[in-house]
Amino acid sequence: MKVAIVGAGIVGIATAHALLDDGHEVLIIDKEGPAFGPSRGNAGWIAHTDILPIASPKNLRQVPKFLADPLGPLAIRPAYLPKLLPWLVRFILAARPAAYERSVQGLGALQQRALPAWLKLAQATKLSRHIHRNGGLYAFTDNAAFAEARRIAPRQAGFGIKVEMIGPDELRQLEPALKDRFVGAAFHPDAAHISDPLELTLALFEAALARGAQFEKAEVSNLSMAARPALIGRDGWQRVVDRAVIAAGAWSKPLAAALGNAVPLDTERGYNVSFPGSTGLTSRPIGFEGHGFVMSPLDSGLRIGGAVEFGGLDTPPNHARTRALYDKATSLVDGLPAFDSGRLWMGFRPSLPDSLPVIGKAARNPSVVLAFGHGHYGMTQSAVTGDLVADLIASRPSAIDLGHFSPNRF
Repeated sequence: MKVAIVGAGIVGIATAHALLDDGHEVLIIDKEGPAFGPSRGNAGWIAHTDILPIASPKNLRQVPKFLADPLGPLAIRPAYLPKLLPWLVRFILAARPAAYERSVQGLGALQQRALPAWLKLAQATKLSRHIHRNGGLYAFTDNAAFAEARRIAPRQAGFGIKVEMIGPDELRQLEPALKDRFVGAAFHPDAAHISDPLELTLALFEAALARGAQFEKAEVSNLSMAARPALIGRDGWQRVVDRAVIAAGAWSKPLAAALGNAVPLDTERGYNVSFPGSTGLTSRPIGFEGHGFVMSPLDSGLRIGGAVEFGGLDTPPNHARTRALYDKATSLVDGLPAFDSGRLWMGFRPSLPDSLPVIGKAARNPSVVLAFGHGHYGMTQSAVTGDLVADLIASRPSAIDLGHFSPNRF
């Protein structure tokens, strides 16, 4: 079959490889080119260790505190609030105990398979050198939060995720650059990070082309309802294929709506600063719990990023938020480069209220598969998402209950 993938980010490109594995003819379509969106600037962490959705009773209680700080870990642009309200209502509903537990089961099932899928893809494409398996850390400065992490560890273990709770002395042995402010950490010895998000995404894209995939730069504005769907552009451009996959990240919502799925997708704007050439300060990614940022030792240099801002796709970035992340980092880590030597970036995370992506057939045309809305886990879940999309197109059973990710769940 000829399958078109709308979106040349990491999810779309990983999906291309899964479809090539099945012998399909693959056409990748993107209005900009490969790795144009968050695939080029994310933290580079294969964060399969995270099994708790953002919508939780605990996080709901913290929202007023977060919003009180305009440069804190969560911000909503005032002009964007009316448009965001329906998403916020669904977020609150997703934090109810029963809904929260359903999300944990869905997220955990996906995360459990995320790293093995990545290792398989990297080996098959001869790109294993881009995957660094030095483990990952979540470091705590608050005793109560550290105690809560201890309670969560058995749940992670239930999904096959290894975690070791370590004290401050062990933490400093692992990462000497950390200041003496930490009460302990959760160490995930099996966690992995990648060389550089842009470099790896482009390498996978080139590998897909070498395997026979084709690429076309075009903007898809609509799809037909035919059994062999036509992808349609505003200027009369059109391509007819046997199957199509919508993996356009934050730009997927109108295409899903045209196919009968009113998916409550919104955009979390994430910020970071990278320091090219600054390597060796840390050995593995570190999440600073309660401080709203992570630090990643990419091959290209140190990257500090995080935070959540809701402001849509068109509002200019506010890099005062990036500076705030950096200032927090200087209070926790010794030896950081000067802020002015860094490269600033802001990207759009495609976010759904229950922290689960959409992976399933479109309501009005089962020849089209939707695969977007991965939020903070696009890089993490890309390879396993590709495998699940390939299962759907081949009409074979999946290892995961795809009901968790159905586009019709809203």
